[in-house]
Amino acid sequence: QVQLVESGGGLVQAGGSLRLSCAASGRTFSSGYMAWFRQAPGKEREFVAAIIVSSSTTRYPDSVKGRFTISRDNAKNTVYLQMNSLKPEDTGVYYCAADCISGSYYYTGCYYYWGQGTQVTVSS
Repeated sequence: QVQLVESGGGLVQAGGSLRLSCAASGRTFSSGYMAWFRQAPGKEREFVAAIIVSSSTTRYPDSVKGRFTISRDNAKNTVYLQMNSLKPEDTGVYYCAADCISGSYYYTGCYYYWGQGTQVTVSS
């Protein structure tokens, strides 16, 4: 059984930092994209960052570019999201996703596996 387990969320003041982790078990992801999405109350889930696990090529939307960094440790089958200069609008539940093998890395429907999410709250 494949599982993605996120950790590292919490409450932080604006301007602060958090590091999220996503540990995969039950399968080793050696190709395609792994990604982070987030969902604020009353809003759709949105793309935050993606990484090609075989090359470490990364993708970000303009809203987080320069502030967030996605990385992976293939030996640990884990993906990370370093979030710096956090803003209140970054608040939401952050989800890890895996196994997108097309180029539509920004699309929730591309991913086969999802974690349960971890809450990130940024206070002003």
